[in-house]
Amino acid sequence: MPRNLAHNARTVPRARRLAAAGAALLAAATLASCAGGGTSTAGVTWAGRDVVTAAAYRVPGGRAAPPGTAVLTQRGSNSRVGWNSHETILNSHNVSAAGFGKRVAYPVAGKIYAQPLFVPGLRVDGRVHNVVIVATETDNVYAFDADASGTGPAPLWHTSFLVHGAVPVPDSTLSCTSIVPSFGITGTPVIDRATGTLYLITAMKAGGVVTDYLHAISISTGRDRIPPVRIAASVRGTGLGSHGGVLAFSAREEQQHMALLLDHGVVYAGFASYCDRDPFHGWILGYRASDLHRVVVYNTTPNGVNGGVWQSATGLAANQAGDLIFITGDGSYNLAAGGRDVSDSVLEMRPEHGTLAVVQYFTPFYQACLAAKDQDYGSGAPLLLPGEIIAIGKEGAINVLSRARFGGYHTIAHPCQHMNRTDVDNIVQELPPQTVVGGVWSAETSWAGASGRYVYTAGEADHLKAWRLVGGKLVSPPASRAAQRLDYPGGIPVGSSDGGRPSTAIVWILDQEKGPALRAYAAGNLAHELYSSQQDPGRDAIPGYDNFCLPTVADGRVFVGTAGELLIYGLLH
Repeated sequence: MPRNLAHNARTVPRARRLAAAGAALLAAATLASCAGGGTSTAGVTWAGRDVVTAAAYRVPGGRAAPPGTAVLTQRGSNSRVGWNSHETILNSHNVSAAGFGKRVAYPVAGKIYAQPLFVPGLRVDGRVHNVVIVATETDNVYAFDADASGTGPAPLWHTSFLVHGAVPVPDSTLSCTSIVPSFGITGTPVIDRATGTLYLITAMKAGGVVTDYLHAISISTGRDRIPPVRIAASVRGTGLGSHGGVLAFSAREEQQHMALLLDHGVVYAGFASYCDRDPFHGWILGYRASDLHRVVVYNTTPNGVNGGVWQSATGLAANQAGDLIFITGDGSYNLAAGGRDVSDSVLEMRPEHGTLAVVQYFTPFYQACLAAKDQDYGSGAPLLLPGEIIAIGKEGAINVLSRARFGGYHTIAHPCQHMNRTDVDNIVQELPPQTVVGGVWSAETSWAGASGRYVYTAGEADHLKAWRLVGGKLVSPPASRAAQRLDYPGGIPVGSSDGGRPSTAIVWILDQEKGPALRAYAAGNLAHELYSSQQDPGRDAIPGYDNFCLPTVADGRVFVGTAGELLIYGLLH
């Protein structure tokens, strides 16, 4: 899906200067060696790596934010709804340019593609801090004090995974410019608060070899808790790129784009391709969190081609039973006929016997038409609601599934001539293609208030919209919409509120149209824009960010990762 990963070249000299300044600052700091494993793979010996520890920089500790404000995984939970219902500070009265804005800008080396994570009340170097953790495309991870303002102090700790000549993977090596100039940490990490461990995957090049590694590091020090492991796997299959009936994972072809998932003691990672370069497939790999031993290997098209797990960088979702729920991209399909290839489908899958087994699935009746036109169903992510799942892809059709019965696959003759039909698929509701005007390269969010439940969509060439959900179905037309038209790739909305209180419910989004901007809207009426970083650009401007980035809202702060710095917005007085 080339356009799903199209490069956003909106970076500015200031962002590059800040990144360079951050790198110089860290290079000049006292570096400490960190003991790790002794495994040698792909020319990298994990005998240690450079870490800037909190001992090098003393930052005064502040108040500990409530535990419920933590954001330990992308979009806040394994359901990936993306709504923080524990926000007691920000509301529709105080989020305005008069009293809300940029508090601090932390320079980093490299682009921040992953969503920032927030850990309240973390003890670092003997002091309690509210900590924001970010990862960059230069294989660096930073922990910053979230309470700072003005000129940002140095990080509490900083870890670079580049040792023994390793470098981030140059875009030229992969003939892929979806992220430039290099690929490093793309998928959002995940934190296990009980053990104080952050899990992440790095991509790097050493000795001419492109390799991915899974790491488990301490959130208090940035040091290894478990020796990292090289990502490797294979399945039986005759698909494109196989040899002798075996299909092997290739880090050079497979990009770790999605956020990581931690569920029932297993860290899961989903993979697709670098810029649709064949041969590639969709892979999901699971590693036991306690020792990083691989326990799950699944391939979406073992006897075919493609079927990447993209979801515009949104992580795999999981239900309480431990089943994974995700959507695949276009490619080979024969699941309904008893085969193993399962592109363009919503899947609920259960970890069994070292792989994933299908519990239930839904495939649109025009799946073959999507594959022929590169209109991935999996460009969007599933929105898990209490009784429903909402799925939207590139073609812009809205599908509402029952969580109890997905609907399977039912097709008709000449489906490509009848894609507007809404009476073929056996699902709760289907709104035809282009309902979300330009299609979706994002994820939705949802809020339930006194007037009912709303679902928020943000498609390309469309507007941020609020849809009422009544009786398990979306009411058309939308209840409200924002004035701004969204440029490619649309946006990924998140929300915050103090429970169901309407005056506290806010929808946040990063917007590329007419320059990068952080925007906030009243959730009950999106026509009411509360705040934009463009209202006071001298103070609040965003220098540029990559596609599929989304803000993190926690404890009165909004964290935004950009092309060279972490920005923290909040109340100014």
